[in-house]
Amino acid sequence: MPRDTPLRRSLTARLLALSALVSLCSIAATAWLAARTTTGAIKQEQTQAIADQTRIYRQLLGYAATHPDWNDAEDTVRRLAAATGQRIVLATPRFEPVIDSAAPAPGPAGPGTAPPRSPGAERTALPRTPTTTVDPLSVDLAMLPDAPGDRIDARAVGPFRLTPEEHEALRNGMEARADCLRSVLGIEATVTDDPAGRPQLHTADGSVLGRRCATPMVASAPTRTDTAALADLTALVNACLARQERGPVTLSLGPDGVPVSAARQDPPTSACLTNARRQQLVQYVAPPMLLFVGAPADTVGPTPVLTAAHPGRITEVSAAVLVVTVAVTVAVGLRLSRPLHALTHAARRMADGDLSARVRVTGRNEISGLAVAFNAMAERRGELEELRKAMVGDIAHELRTPLSNIRGWLEAVEDGVATADRALTGSLLEEAMLLQHLVDDLRDLAAADAGELSLYREPVDIDELLTQVANAHGAQAQASGVVLAVEPATAPEVFADPVRLRQALGNLVSNAVRHTPSGGTVTLRARAENHSVLIDVADTGSGIAAADLPLVFERFWRAERSRSRRSGGSGLGLAIVRKLAELHDGGVEVASTPGAGAVFTVRLPLEGAGAGAGGDLRQQSG
Repeated sequence: MPRDTPLRRSLTARLLALSALVSLCSIAATAWLAARTTTGAIKQEQTQAIADQTRIYRQLLGYAATHPDWNDAEDTVRRLAAATGQRIVLATPRFEPVIDSAAPAPGPAGPGTAPPRSPGAERTALPRTPTTTVDPLSVDLAMLPDAPGDRIDARAVGPFRLTPEEHEALRNGMEARADCLRSVLGIEATVTDDPAGRPQLHTADGSVLGRRCATPMVASAPTRTDTAALADLTALVNACLARQERGPVTLSLGPDGVPVSAARQDPPTSACLTNARRQQLVQYVAPPMLLFVGAPADTVGPTPVLTAAHPGRITEVSAAVLVVTVAVTVAVGLRLSRPLHALTHAARRMADGDLSARVRVTGRNEISGLAVAFNAMAERRGELEELRKAMVGDIAHELRTPLSNIRGWLEAVEDGVATADRALTGSLLEEAMLLQHLVDDLRDLAAADAGELSLYREPVDIDELLTQVANAHGAQAQASGVVLAVEPATAPEVFADPVRLRQALGNLVSNAVRHTPSGGTVTLRARAENHSVLIDVADTGSGIAAADLPLVFERFWRAERSRSRRSGGSGLGLAIVRKLAELHDGGVEVASTPGAGAVFTVRLPLEGAGAGAGGDLRQQSG
């Protein structure tokens, strides 16, 4: 496996790819949101503009249908401009402005029929295309889709406009019929004026009027005004038909007050009727005007529009944001990867055997914390390496001495220098037992380190356990002139392996007896404290120096390096005690004052005590 990380797998490359992806997503989301918002706003503005244009067109068309000129249209135009917020300009078909809502209000109009011209209207620059044309005789179906089929505004009645007397008579007749419908037939009916100003009777269910509600005057009966206007219109229509060599027709008023012919389905007749109506109404309506509707003249700047240049600007801004993001990411990535490279280099040096490799710690962040942990690990590894070297030397020393003695005596027997009597065999057996003890200790430590040391847990009485340990080491204590005492235990039972527990306490007692001078005392006691059982092995020996306390549980460590293996032990007993205590989920501690003795304390948890009362439970530890 190569030591150098490929560029595509490096931290900088990954940060760069991630930041670029995030930036692109952010830019895309922002652009999409901006485009969607702008499009929605533009559509809303367009919808509102179309609604305003339709409203302006409808009202100006109504004005033109009911007035023969545009002399008094200034107030109507300005009122519509104020209501819609739009600039309204009326111009002649030759693009000559006549009325401009943005121009100052004119003074009183003088006599005459010419359309007024707003001050400054002649200087107004008009767009090349008008919004529409205001002509009541040719309605723009795009602006008013509900206009009549002949495209003549229904409000353009001309000579068919009723006199006040005729209107009142017709309305009274309609009101009488409405009252009859409501009272006699129970039909809800109302009377309203249609766009042409003629009263119309409306029923809620569209029922046909019966004879019981007939009145002398009905809406369909022509008035004197209708008769005269129909006669003129009929003459115009028949003249048109005569030019086409077609027979004359008779006209009548429809339900909506619009003149119709009996031959309404005949295209030539319909065309002649439409042309005749326009010819008849032209003198009663205002002349056609070009209508321009747009933003007010005082609007600052043009209306924002998304043109072809905007996507290019968005692309430029997006590219700039991406470049800045990449630059910042590269800088941050290099700053982050530099200490990681230093850590990698130090780890490689350590893997090659250089245990002095360290990393310089700068700042206070996660990476500096990693560097501190690495340095601590390197320190610990150096300590362990030193202990390993010392342990190998100690093992060699411990094995060499008894093996040298055994070999020397055997060679002496073989050469005939010594006799293989009982004393010699006893000495050789003692040396072999020392070797066996050392090998057993090493085997226990190796099994504990590998997690293969088995525990057979059961409830253990602490009082009985301490008594057994004291009895087992009583002879050694008596031979050394040491008093071995057991204080009554105040601790409950613990759930532990009694054999391994006796082994651990035996090692502590044996160690205490060896380091206690004749006449001293070794005391065993136990107590309960904070959900734990504490077992103390206290002696009145020489004690341990404060600098040596952290090392007492290390393998092959002795307080006095000059002591022999016979008086100082193998140096593995306390290490085994620590392992056995840890396998029981506990621990071991030591407190000592030089010259006043030492106290070794084994701590065992109370959890699970009594759980194995019904039988032994074998638990694999490690």
